[in-house]
Amino acid sequence: MRRGISSLKSLGFVKKSTISNKIFSIALRFHSNSPPSLLENYKNLVEQGKVQHDPYQERVAFELEKLLSRLQQYEKDMGDYYVKLAEWEEKREEERLKLLVKEAKEKQETGGGGIWTSVNKQRNRILEKFAIFGKKGAEIEPGVGRWVSYLNRERKLDSLVGRRPIVPPAPKGLYIYGNVGSGKTMLMDMFYSVTEGMVKHRRRFHFHEAMLNINAHMHKIWKNQVEGKTLQSNISSWIINLPFDMKVKEWLAAEERYKQDVQMKNILLAVADEFLMDQQADERGASILCFDEIQTVDVFAIVALSGILSRLLTTGTVLVATSNRAPRELNQDGMQRDIFQKLVSKLEEHCEIILIGSEIDYRRFIAQRSNDQANYFWPLESSALREFEKMWCQVTNQLGGQITSETIPVMFGRVLDVPESCNGVTKFTFEDLCGRTVGAADYIALAKNYHTVFISDIPLMSMENRDKARRFITLIDELYNHHCCLFCSAASSIDDLFQGTEEGALFDLESFQFETETEGGKLRTNVLAEGNVGSGGVPSGIVSMLSGQEEMFAFRRAASRLIEMQTPLYLEGVRSLHPYFQKQHQGFGNILSSNLQARASS
Repeated sequence: MRRGISSLKSLGFVKKSTISNKIFSIALRFHSNSPPSLLENYKNLVEQGKVQHDPYQERVAFELEKLLSRLQQYEKDMGDYYVKLAEWEEKREEERLKLLVKEAKEKQETGGGGIWTSVNKQRNRILEKFAIFGKKGAEIEPGVGRWVSYLNRERKLDSLVGRRPIVPPAPKGLYIYGNVGSGKTMLMDMFYSVTEGMVKHRRRFHFHEAMLNINAHMHKIWKNQVEGKTLQSNISSWIINLPFDMKVKEWLAAEERYKQDVQMKNILLAVADEFLMDQQADERGASILCFDEIQTVDVFAIVALSGILSRLLTTGTVLVATSNRAPRELNQDGMQRDIFQKLVSKLEEHCEIILIGSEIDYRRFIAQRSNDQANYFWPLESSALREFEKMWCQVTNQLGGQITSETIPVMFGRVLDVPESCNGVTKFTFEDLCGRTVGAADYIALAKNYHTVFISDIPLMSMENRDKARRFITLIDELYNHHCCLFCSAASSIDDLFQGTEEGALFDLESFQFETETEGGKLRTNVLAEGNVGSGGVPSGIVSMLSGQEEMFAFRRAASRLIEMQTPLYLEGVRSLHPYFQKQHQGFGNILSSNLQARASS
């Protein structure tokens, strides 16, 4: 299986998604070799009848086109900026080490008098200021002397090297919000596609994947910090080789550790600085972040998004984002108001806020025109189940027929058991995927490892199985975002799967797996994976964060995407997007086509 996945990657099949709208991927095949025009592409789709014209969508396409026109010059400006920044950082570090060595030399020569006299004078002045406000010297936290020393050194560096180079003014991004199926993600992904080759760093995240990446980066930084502390007895080689006694060398090592500790206090800034960088790319230039479905489901999402997006926008990243709400309406539960307001201010400063005001769900519109749900078998009765199993046999036979079980890696060192798989195709029951303590990380791993997923025995979902319903919604989001082909057997039609929310909001533990608080010394991700939330169950404060309105939006989005995933246009897009179907297993694509034709005529 691993070799199969590697061969698929070499063909460009299993890779990071670049176009989540399949219709657009088809249109690109017929586009000329001239520089891409997003607005022209949109109009071509309308003329071909593959997209229904919408004035709101056309306005967004026009604004994205204007943004594209500014990116080429901005990429050049950012390239020049990073050259200056690298020179500045190198010079600053060189001068910083000189200052440290100078201070160490003074300490060596005076036997601890000169340097500490200066520090103590600074400390005494601070103590006097505290005394003015009624603070006692005993209340000053330990290490204030080292903090003063650090600040003085930073001021000297500013005077010697100058302040950090100023980031060139970035073109404003777009924050696109509107109803389910209004075309937000389609337009964002059209933009993302045509930026390939225009800028050096570009990433496209859905909310779930972004939060997991943030969590992973934080975990990595924390782990490195812990490992670094265990090695504190080891003094850096550059310090060891200096002609000072051991006491002075220990002082130097302590100053270096203190600098690292100061930087670690701003962990979100450190995460942001690595968030968009390709680990294999040495060149620096402009950065684009396309962020699908911005939401604030919990305190961690607000704090993390505020810290990271603020840093990225301040340092020149261009953001194109989608959401169901305007920025000021994201946090209707009032969590962390001050931090949230800073996030809103940054979004409004760096993005044009644009509403796609259409009430039409265009996914449903397309599905109604095709009048088909090709790979969705319902209800759970003998004839539908036979068709579902027949399709599984046809697909796996076409791909070699060797059914195996295996495990695939998931983030944070976990694995997911896969009961049945065959060369990029897999089958699970609903309970396997949604009845256990799994979440977005598992579904992302699933979507990245398998191009086609069969899910059997999907039940009706209501408050009685609300956790399973929320997991299912997250699963559909990730399969859709990664362009997977989906076959389902279910208890009802798609529109009837979700049975109301009048009893209250559906609650999902996985929605809060990103919290940084611990329980019994364990990361929250581990607590949730073990199903251990304490004897009191779910904290009432967390339950109150979710509203029935938000759940209804999630249901509508999942149903809308499920409907699109059954349409001929979606499946044609899957075939067009993935060379795997065209080169290696064209017969599999023919199965899809024949299934569409057979069911349409039945």
